[in-house]
Amino acid sequence: MTEKFADVSKPPKLLDQVRAAIRTRHYSLRTEEAYVYWIREFILFHNKRHPNEMQEAEVNQFLSFLAVKKNVAASTQNQALCAITFLYKHVLKRELGELSELIRAKKPQRIPVVFTQNEVKAVLSHMSGTTWLQASMLYGCGMRLMECLKLRVQDIDFEYSQITIRDGKGSKDRITMLPKRLHEPLKEHLAKIEKLHKKDLKKGYGIVELPGALDRKYPNASKEFGWQYVFPSRILSINKITGRKQRHHAVEKTLQQAVKLAIRKAGIHKHAGCHTFRHSFATHLLENNYDIRTVQELLGHNDLNTTMIYTHVLKQGGLGVRSPLDSI
Repeated sequence: MTEKFADVSKPPKLLDQVRAAIRTRHYSLRTEEAYVYWIREFILFHNKRHPNEMQEAEVNQFLSFLAVKKNVAASTQNQALCAITFLYKHVLKRELGELSELIRAKKPQRIPVVFTQNEVKAVLSHMSGTTWLQASMLYGCGMRLMECLKLRVQDIDFEYSQITIRDGKGSKDRITMLPKRLHEPLKEHLAKIEKLHKKDLKKGYGIVELPGALDRKYPNASKEFGWQYVFPSRILSINKITGRKQRHHAVEKTLQQAVKLAIRKAGIHKHAGCHTFRHSFATHLLENNYDIRTVQELLGHNDLNTTMIYTHVLKQGGLGVRSPLDSI
């Protein structure tokens, strides 16, 4: 009887190579899923031709198709470009040349939707429990939704009233404030989370995913309470990459739905959501005459022009030019 073995000489499929290259560089699972999606779409668009057979002209055609025919947002087209560039540079070991004929998707200039302080109070008054705490942190700390959900216990500093946000947008770390009003609610929440973590450990779980290569460098760190998520999932799940059963961070949908419901109950008819709290945080700091450079650092913006958008908000609705009707 002869045993059948897998053909180890056969190279892995292209998309498997892409996944391996992404995981080697410790990109997030979301980035992996997005890159694999766009590379697959690129290949299908060109009738399943192998990317090795294609060059800049084919990349131009695909990305221009997204802008002209699919009418995608500029950020979506840019994500597709990043995915294809990654494929050629890190998997096929080729540098793409200049994409001079690329038709770029237009990036709309929109003024962000902002809550007034009374509206923030009204929305939060219709929330409770964990989602209230999360929403309060979005507004009180200026955090993005995923920065809040991915926050680790050890990155909260009650003594200095600050939070360290790790690996934020653009893979940057930054420090923001922790409102004193949230100290006690947050401490009570962490006490409950620690009890849950101890129960998980007794059952043989309690392992959390660590960033980068820290899992290999510090084998026992994944069980330490300091590395646990501040807002863990209610259920244990299988890690798609490691295959381990563990507790991931809470899902976005729960908070998003709670915020939308609270906005409706508050009778607010603005097109608002979780990110509106961050916009409001920045606008209200500027209204209170804080320096725009300070606000830029708290938000983690690379470019001051990104923060300057909030100065446009301040000029709206009577905060800027006085209407002639008011002079009659």
